[in-house]
This record gives sequence, structure tokens and C-alpha cells, in this order.
Amino acid sequence: MDTTRKLFIAMAGNIGAGKTTAAKLISQHFNYELFDEPVIDNRFLKDYYADMHRWSFTLQLEFLIRRIEHHELIETVPKSCIQDRTLYEDPEIFAKYLHGLGFMDNRELDLYFEYFQRLNRDMKAPDLVVMLTVDNVGTLLDRIKKRGRKEESGIDETFLSGLNAYYSTFSQVCEKKYGIPTCTINVEKLDIRSDEGRQIFFDEVKSALKSNKVI
Repeated sequence: MDTTRKLFIAMAGNIGAGKTTAAKLISQHFNYELFDEPVIDNRFLKDYYADMHRWSFTLQLEFLIRRIEHHELIETVPKSCIQDRTLYEDPEIFAKYLHGLGFMDNRELDLYFEYFQRLNRDMKAPDLVVMLTVDNVGTLLDRIKKRGRKEESGIDETFLSGLNAYYSTFSQVCEKKYGIPTCTINVEKLDIRSDEGRQIFFDEVKSALKSNKVI
């Protein structure tokens, strides 16, 4: 992709949608600097899945700090960047959902948003959010099981369905609340690892960048 300026793309999507694979493909194909989602090294993730009531607020703060660090690093990198999961999914999807489930109380949610608003105040937003959607949560669950992260073994279809409900409006939230163009790609049956699927995926991303006048 020929560009005259540095671009910043961020991936979004439910657990198991394929964000990490998609981010790596964009990084390799377009020569973008890759910023992986800070999951594997997260010090609270195992505790969170064992006791979500106790650890939801702590985990959300951990993710917030790590993603803010990513944004700060992205500012210093001269080349275009791709981020695996956006800064905005945690406040707009995960924190609100966990609060709705009773895993965060009103004080914790309010405090979380105070942190988010203060830390996000001077952060540069992505030029484009690429959101992967999978309608069938059974497909998400199969993908989660295949990748075999031990800490994710307790995730069930009910939890993923609730997240999907929040994701159904996330593109509108990005565009209307944060002013970020969004490209939504359904990957229920699109295998982006295959040659044909990968090309379709790249074409969708390039089309979104052009239609939103990012390039």
C-alpha cells in the first residue's frame, strides 16, 4: 500500500474472532509495526477467569494502562502501525458488560471511566478501526478451544453472546462518539489464512482506507 504519511489501524472484535491473525497479516503485507494484545503476559488474567467478581476492575485497569502504553509507543514509531484490539473496546464493551453482569459495582465503573477519560485525553485515535464479526458464538468458542489458552477455558457461549450484543453497535460508537472510521468484515466463513480469503480481507481494508480518505 502506497502512502505518503504514517497510518494507525486498530483491530476490534469479540474473543476468538481472529484479531491477532488479522493484525499479523496486515503487519506482514503492508509492512506495519505490530502491537500485539497484551494478553499472554497479563498478570491478572488467570485470576480474573477464576473469580470475575473479584478481579474485573483490576483487569480492566491493567488493560487500560497497557493499551495507553501502546498508543504512546505508536506515537514514537516512524512507520505505520497496526494494534491488536482497540483502546475503546474496554470502556465501551468489556467494562460496561462486566458492570451489567454485577462483576463491577457503580463506584468501580465510574472510577474506571475517570481513569480512561484522563489517560485518553491526549491520545491520538486510530485512522481506521477494522472490526471482525462472527455471528455464531459457537464458531468463536471453537476457535478459542483450538488456540488452547488455559486461562480462557472457562469462557462459555452465554458470555460471548453478551459481548456480541455490545459489538453489534461498536462501529456506531467508534464513528459517532470518537469520530473514528470503521470497517466491519464478517469472518464467520471467510478464512483469512487462505490465499483467497486473505486477498479479500486486504481488499476490504484498502477499500475502507480509500473510502474514508485515509489514503
